[in-house]
Amino acid sequence: MAKRSAYQQRVIRDYYKNQDAIMLQRLGDLVTDLFLAEGKAKARLWKRVGDTLEKLKVPKKQIQHIVQSDNPTLLANLLKQLLDGKG
Repeated sequence: MAKRSAYQQRVIRDYYKNQDAIMLQRLGDLVTDLFLAEGKAKARLWKRVGDTLEKLKVPKKQIQHIVQSDNPTLLANLLKQLLDGKG
């Protein structure tokens, strides 16, 4: 494996340093997509939501409740709480 340049190392370090912010942005995008999605696409989006919430260290019980409810509004409320906690 080739050595990474200083620039590449900095990009990788910054990604991991800002991973929570990146995950919150991704979750916001998923909320928007869920409001517009239907059928199989909606099911795939809910799986991605569950994976993203796990990376954000949301309790599994809460993840299950939100995903099973199939209600994007609950997810939007959780996202607002997460963003307020970050601010």
